[in-house]
Amino acid sequence: MTSLSPRQKVIPCLWFDKQAEEAANFYVSMLPDSRVDSVIRAPGDYPSGQSGDVLVVEFTLAGSRYTALNGGPHFKFNEAVSLQIDCEDQAEVDRLSDALSAVPEAEQCGWVKDRYGLSWQIVPRAMTEFLSDPDEGVRKRTFAAMMDMKRLNVAELERAARG
Repeated sequence: MTSLSPRQKVIPCLWFDKQAEEAANFYVSMLPDSRVDSVIRAPGDYPSGQSGDVLVVEFTLAGSRYTALNGGPHFKFNEAVSLQIDCEDQAEVDRLSDALSAVPEAEQCGWVKDRYGLSWQIVPRAMTEFLSDPDEGVRKRTFAAMMDMKRLNVAELERAARG
């Protein structure tokens, strides 16, 4: 008998108009340990589309499972929900910001909005460390520096943290 890997109990579902498969393929192309797991097509009696249209895409993004649903134009993404990516270094911050940001002039504090309207937070690990430093001065200087940035810059955050 083989042992199954543990299943993720809570799986975020992302609502798209008709771009679920395109978006899932785009997202999994950016991060290791990512893949499209399944594409579920609409049955013959599907009320708001055609038989065979993509209905649901199940995918794994950096080891976490997601569902993308082609639910129609009824709902749009907004900044109330975002996906945060923990980045090792400036190179990863830049690569992911370049790939995800569809409106560079709208970037703020490491947040970007992709071509589907989904918001992402591209966060270098150094910033998280500085913002959790026991020294309140380090936290204040880091936060103030972050608030003036569009894309987060690790070297500038480090300078701010050091004072």
